[in-house]
Amino acid sequence: MNFLTMEYFLTVAAKRNITKAAEELHITQQTLSAHIAALEKELACQLIVRSNPLQLTYAGEVFLRHASSIYGNYQAMWNEFNDLTNNQRGKLLIGVNFTRSHAIMPDNIMAFQAVYPNIEVRLLEGTNESLQKSLVSKDIDLAIARFPEALPGMEIRNFYQDEVIMLAPKNLLSEELLQDSSVINSLSSFRGYPFVLGSPFDITGQFGRDVIRSAGFQPIVKAQSSNMETLLALCIKGVGICFCSESLARAVLTREQLRRIKIFHLGETAFHHIRFGYRKESYQWKIISEFIRIALETTQHCAYR
Repeated sequence: MNFLTMEYFLTVAAKRNITKAAEELHITQQTLSAHIAALEKELACQLIVRSNPLQLTYAGEVFLRHASSIYGNYQAMWNEFNDLTNNQRGKLLIGVNFTRSHAIMPDNIMAFQAVYPNIEVRLLEGTNESLQKSLVSKDIDLAIARFPEALPGMEIRNFYQDEVIMLAPKNLLSEELLQDSSVINSLSSFRGYPFVLGSPFDITGQFGRDVIRSAGFQPIVKAQSSNMETLLALCIKGVGICFCSESLARAVLTREQLRRIKIFHLGETAFHHIRFGYRKESYQWKIISEFIRIALETTQHCAYR
């Protein structure tokens, strides 16, 4: 048994799928299966049930608990020695919402790689809730999410402030709404207009439903999707009005597309803080604070600030 085999097993346990784990590790399924089989032979017990999704046996759960602790300490040791020798190598695992990832991560990773070219950045994309769980379970080193100001056992730092905006195709709007102020307190004037809505489980989808409900009408929903880029494409084509984070709209839409829509701002409740979250550790890897520093500097030059 070695640390490489532990890493392979931990990846399989996290993905619950041999194919996805092999893709994550950049090895073949045959190689990964051979390592797991050799580990089971060495421990003289079955660790996984090869079903879909893959399941851990009781022995597998026991090994997972110990391997997570041992491999975590191993990684922490290397991180500390990398800091001591200023020889920064390794993987930085960052969790981020899919929509937010598209809007902010390309600029931040590019800036980070310019300073630390030997650090591989791996992204885990998920909901705010799943990212917090991944942070606690040590599946990621750093999360960028809509965190509360404080969480037990976590360091929380402000990143930037985002805003949920409403985008309406100009060809759908009345002349009165086209000339109306871009700041509105109620959506009552949009009764009878078609909408394309996000999932009720994400920030923009939930917020959009809340403000429509507050306006006292049932929306005419033409489409619903958890993919914000799909909703933006539908909006641009004139299918319906959508709600979107301003950071993503500015990152995705071209100037020509922006000219075809009218943006409405929805007041103070539409603003929310995006924060960094990472675990409080006895030794904090320098690379985490460096990524945060570089990302904060990068926001000064990007549209999503």
